[in-house]
Amino acid sequence: MCPVDRSVVRVLLCAAAACLPLAAHSAGLGYAEAQELARQSAPNLRAQQATLAGSRVAVTSAGTLPDPKLTLGLEGVPVQGPDRWSLTRDSGTEQRVALMQEVPNRAKRDARVAAGQARIERDRAMLVATSAMVRRDAALAWLGVYYAERREKLIAEFLRENQLLQDTLGARIAAMRAMPADLTMARQDALMIADRGDELARDIAKARAELRRWIGERASEPLAGEPVLPDVSAEQLRARLPQSPELRPYGPMREMAAAEMAEMSAERRGDWSWQVGYARRPRYDDMVSFMLSFDLPWQRERRQQPLVDAKRREIERIEGERDDLARRIAAEAESMSADLRAMDAMHARLSTTGLALAAERVALLMASYEAGRSDLGPVLAARTQVLETRMRLIELETQRAAMRVRLATLISEE
Repeated sequence: MCPVDRSVVRVLLCAAAACLPLAAHSAGLGYAEAQELARQSAPNLRAQQATLAGSRVAVTSAGTLPDPKLTLGLEGVPVQGPDRWSLTRDSGTEQRVALMQEVPNRAKRDARVAAGQARIERDRAMLVATSAMVRRDAALAWLGVYYAERREKLIAEFLRENQLLQDTLGARIAAMRAMPADLTMARQDALMIADRGDELARDIAKARAELRRWIGERASEPLAGEPVLPDVSAEQLRARLPQSPELRPYGPMREMAAAEMAEMSAERRGDWSWQVGYARRPRYDDMVSFMLSFDLPWQRERRQQPLVDAKRREIERIEGERDDLARRIAAEAESMSADLRAMDAMHARLSTTGLALAAERVALLMASYEAGRSDLGPVLAARTQVLETRMRLIELETQRAAMRVRLATLISEE
């Protein structure tokens, strides 16, 4: 084997160096800014805000009386004889106008008001939960772009090093200090790295598209700064999981069902109405009438009670769904916490021992190659292992960041 000059050694050892921090973007879209933009412009948040506004408007009419009814009519119009169809000649004909007002009982009206207020609280809790989900998804989309671009920068760095290696090998082969196959292997290595670069370009485009879903056209801007990730402790999870945004709507939902059950129960008391009328008679004095009407719920066990029982079952369903969701969220939090602990340990081990061993392997193989005891193939393979190690580190950082965001969302106090 031909000896290798020191320039090639420097080029190849550069690939095994520890991962240098990437320069932060000087200007562009920041992590917190992306979340705020999503909160301000997400379509599903606007829809939920409209729902809440509608519930607030509707509650003002919940306890009001129904609209009165105006009745106009004719009574005693003859249809036979010489006075048929006359409105003035027959003494029994009346022209009548009446006003009627239905009055639901007070318990029913109070129950409707309570249901309206509970609906407002439910929609407000759903708005808070939706806002937390939007901020979470926008944060994950921003992180997806951020870490994909970090991987792309790493690929570009290795491509530059490979090109420098190829430029150096050309002169060395001409001087018979390297084998022609070394250049072929270097070119093959460059093709492999370029393929990874194309995959990353695709991943960045997808991540940008997801970010654009939440914040619009500003997703095309370069990212700025580093993400400030939440750090959730096990104590915080245990204390705040019962108040998770996903669970908050269930309290108002139960109150709403309870108010509707109270309204059904109030049906057993019956409603009443009043009516006042004025009758104009052509041949006699005009007359005024006043009437009261009362509902008679005499089949309560067959008509009203089944509706009350149905609403009671609705309350049980809501409580069951809430308990099931609470258990699912608790299990999900425990699972994510375990995953996060494992990833933290793997990242710490890989960033110290793993990366150092990969660099040491490159150095040892380079020494062997320089001494003429091996060719360039094992060196390039070791260099590829360094690339994979650094890519794995970024992937672990991506997963850890996403896990922290998801855990923080579970106990968001927004």
